[in-house]
Amino acid sequence: MNTDELVHQRARELGFDAVGIARADVPLDVEFERYEAFLEAGMAGAMEWLGENREARRRLDTPELLAGARSVICVAVRYGRPEGEVAPGSVAALIARYARGQDYHNSIRKRLRKLAAHVRTLGPGVEARPMIDTAPVLERAWAARSGLGFIGKNGLIIVPGQGSYLLLGEVITTLALTPSTPLQERCGSCTRCLDACPTGAFPAPFVLDARRCIAALTIEQRGPLEEPLRAAVGEHLFGCDVCQEVCPFNRTRPAPPERTRVFAPLERWQQMTPEALLEEADLDTIRGGSPLFRCPPAELLRNAISVLAHRRARHAAPAIERIARGHPEPWLQEHARWALGLLLPPGGVSPGM
Repeated sequence: MNTDELVHQRARELGFDAVGIARADVPLDVEFERYEAFLEAGMAGAMEWLGENREARRRLDTPELLAGARSVICVAVRYGRPEGEVAPGSVAALIARYARGQDYHNSIRKRLRKLAAHVRTLGPGVEARPMIDTAPVLERAWAARSGLGFIGKNGLIIVPGQGSYLLLGEVITTLALTPSTPLQERCGSCTRCLDACPTGAFPAPFVLDARRCIAALTIEQRGPLEEPLRAAVGEHLFGCDVCQEVCPFNRTRPAPPERTRVFAPLERWQQMTPEALLEEADLDTIRGGSPLFRCPPAELLRNAISVLAHRRARHAAPAIERIARGHPEPWLQEHARWALGLLLPPGGVSPGM
């Protein structure tokens, strides 16, 4: 078994569902130009950190990542689980699929470290660095370059036969490996993902305006949302799967539950409703150990209020009214008053007040 085969075999043993290899010392020139245009157009929105470490995003063999890097091993983990396991009306049903369970970073990081340790044994003086989505890397572009999958019109990596419900990781190494052949884009004339976006966040195929993306708005946006976008958040507390739900490539069966235990909906999200979230005194504790920790408490309340306003949940008006009157963040008070304007008639009084 040659070195390339040993890498692929070990990655599969560690539970990675797809593997590809690309040269790390060949810059992403074309992809980086598109990325720069995305930034210059202001489409990154609240994610200002996307403009940092630009050279490291263009190539991997930099001192910021790994000097002398020659190869990047790209891997993917499926997170799709049976939709029927989510309790209707619960907080779990309002969370993007990847975030309903435990914080996936720990699980995937452990596997990447083991893969990197294996790579270091494949040659004298070989260095290898594992990376997950916290590193300044254009991981979807590298995944496409590695032949792991192709980039769909919604900007997500699609692996034929597995779909796009995937999380990515990388191991960059000084070891010279044989690059895989990139896949041709297979979306054809289909525009279902673009047409289904509730906020029209795709100005063109393969171009996402994060200023309108529900996932970015509910996770990354700090403070208030622009009023025209508040109602568009709809049934989304944290993240959004709409452009994936309509994708024909996601008609594949979900990964076996035993393979995706880390993504099983947490019981606390299954038992809690968005109304109860407004009454929760310790949001830091209930967010702990899950991807929802990415969203600060005030922003999580903002999102829950948006959901309840969308539902015209008049019974939640007393809790929203208390936030409007007494929350320390003025912008959240204003958001609550906006919601009350939808829930109550002019001059009306909320039930129970």
